[in-house]
Amino acid sequence: MLDRQLQSTDTLQLDVATAAAKGDRDYQHDTVISGFAMGQSSGFVVIAGGRGENDSGGIASAITAAEFFCQIRMNDSALDVGLAKPGTILRAAAAAANRRLADERERSDELTGMGSTVLAPVIRHNRLSWLSVGNAPMFLFRHGSLRQLNKDHSMATQIDLMVKGGSMLPEVGRDHPERDVLTSLLNGGEIAAIDCPQAPLALWPDDIIILGTDGLKRLDGSAILAILAEAPDAGSDVIARALLDALNNDDQGNVALAVIRLTLPRTDPAPIEADDLPVLASAEPDPPEPDPERQAYWYRGQKYYKD
Repeated sequence: MLDRQLQSTDTLQLDVATAAAKGDRDYQHDTVISGFAMGQSSGFVVIAGGRGENDSGGIASAITAAEFFCQIRMNDSALDVGLAKPGTILRAAAAAANRRLADERERSDELTGMGSTVLAPVIRHNRLSWLSVGNAPMFLFRHGSLRQLNKDHSMATQIDLMVKGGSMLPEVGRDHPERDVLTSLLNGGEIAAIDCPQAPLALWPDDIIILGTDGLKRLDGSAILAILAEAPDAGSDVIARALLDALNNDDQGNVALAVIRLTLPRTDPAPIEADDLPVLASAEPDPPEPDPERQAYWYRGQKYYKD
C-alpha cells in the first residue's frame, strides 16, 4: 500500500507519502494514517505498531491511530487560532487512546495483553511537533546528515549505553534478544514514558522526515542515507517505495512508514507586458502630409503660413 499527497503551506510545500507492508507475516498489526489535506496550513501523520496475539495487535494499533486522528482533527480550529498547542492536543490524544484500549480489553478476554506504540508528528506553519510512545523511530535528513528526533522507549537504549560504557561487547549489544523489549506502551495502564517536546522544531527547505514502526529499524542509518543519495531529488513516494524494497527480505515483519519532504513552492513566471511586444500593425491613422503649396515662415518665434 502506497499513498502520496501534496500540500502547500505558507512558505514550504509538503510532499507526503505513506506505505505499509505485512512482510512475511499473515497479519498486519501496524497502522498508518495521514492527516495532510490539500489547501490547509497543517498536517499530521499517525504511526501505530500493535502488540498482541492473533488479531489483537491490529485492533490495538487501529484504535490508537483512530483516536489520535479524531483528537487532532477536532482541535484543528483551536490550533489555527492559537487557543491550543500541538503538545497539549497530542497528550490528550494519548490519554484518550489509552482509555479506549482499557475499555476494549475489559470487554473481551481475547484482547488481554494487547497494546500499541504510537508516533504522531504534527506540522504547522513550518514547525514540527510530535508525540511518541514506544520504539517507532523518526529521522530528520538535513544537509547530508541523518538524525533521530524522538526518544526510543525500549531496552535498546539501555543496551547501547552499556556498550558505550564498555560493560557489553558491541556484537553482543547489537544482537541482544531483549533489544526490542518495550519500556513504554499504550495498553490501558499507566504510560511509563512519553516523548513530547514543548518547543517545536523549525523546518527548512529540502528537509526530509522519515518515520515508521519498529520494522523500519531493520535499516541502519547508512542504508537510509544510501537510498536518499541514489535519488536526491526524488519525491516522497519514490523514497517510500525504495525503503519498502530495501526492507523486503525473508524475515521482515510488519512495517508502516511515512516520508515527508519539504521544498520551496514553485513560483509562477512574471507576466508578460503587452507593451514589451513588437508592434506588427497599428489602427491609428497616419499623420496628414504637409501641403507643398503652402509656404511657412517664422516671425518672433511663431510659425506662420502664407495663403
